[in-house]
Amino acid sequence: MWAYLLRRLVQAVLILLGVSFITFLLLYVLPADPVRQIAGRSATPQVVESIRRELGLDQPFLVQYWNYLTGLVQGDLGRSYLQKADVAGLIASRLPATLQLMALAIVFELIIGLGMGIAAALWRGRAVDSVLMMTSFAAVSAPQFVVGLLLLYLFAVQLGWFPISGYGTFSHAVLPALTLAVTGSGWYARMMRSSMIDVLHTDYLRTARAKGLSRGRIVLRHAVPNAILPIIAMIGIDVGIFMGGAVVVESVFGWPGIGQLAWQAIQRVDIPIIMGVTVVSAVAIVLGNLLADMIAPFVDPRIKLR
Repeated sequence: MWAYLLRRLVQAVLILLGVSFITFLLLYVLPADPVRQIAGRSATPQVVESIRRELGLDQPFLVQYWNYLTGLVQGDLGRSYLQKADVAGLIASRLPATLQLMALAIVFELIIGLGMGIAAALWRGRAVDSVLMMTSFAAVSAPQFVVGLLLLYLFAVQLGWFPISGYGTFSHAVLPALTLAVTGSGWYARMMRSSMIDVLHTDYLRTARAKGLSRGRIVLRHAVPNAILPIIAMIGIDVGIFMGGAVVVESVFGWPGIGQLAWQAIQRVDIPIIMGVTVVSAVAIVLGNLLADMIAPFVDPRIKLR
């Protein structure tokens, strides 16, 4: 166990190092100039160069990256160019909202996706299977901003069941969480269907049927626990995706999470915030995958962590 954790820790450090380097490089070669955003269009060249030197942006790429990396090791994510505040504090203040949205979205996509996948597997080859798989394909293909606007129009504007935007109550979180869940539920449905079909044809399920167990008990007690292993790995990935990938959804619904913070930073070329959100999202993905791997042996004792 400890050897496995040590190996995963080394892998995590290398992954985070690679993510930070690639992101920093892309932002370095970006045509947009963050100094111009700070100084304004009417600033003189002397003022622009003074700000560039003050921020250390006149230094070579490797020097800038090394300075960022040394700060990152000490837990310093830098300071926002425009908000004049520590990036770590800005992200920490937005993190609870994103975690709330992420948790509800994962619950929604599991309920929708697993339900669709199980139903499609049980009625494989029938009309129900075809309709559910077409629906899952549409869900996977639909852009999140389109789904969000449709849900807003139907459930907030036309029916008035939920508020159009805002934050603070469960009703505020339902529509943005559903928007995030739609795409994920499509993937879960397709994965669960495939896994369930494989499990339903195993010998131990044939034995369970021969013993006269009810169909519901066979599905819930024997089939689903064995078919759900790939889903656990997908949840680990979704943790990180929702952390940093909710940019569009949080902007559409006015949700004050780190996705909205990242979107505002992208528009204003606030590089420290962009880097901070990217690193935090990468950490979430690594931790999510590690947690999924740690849970898997409890679901299936045949799995050993080595």
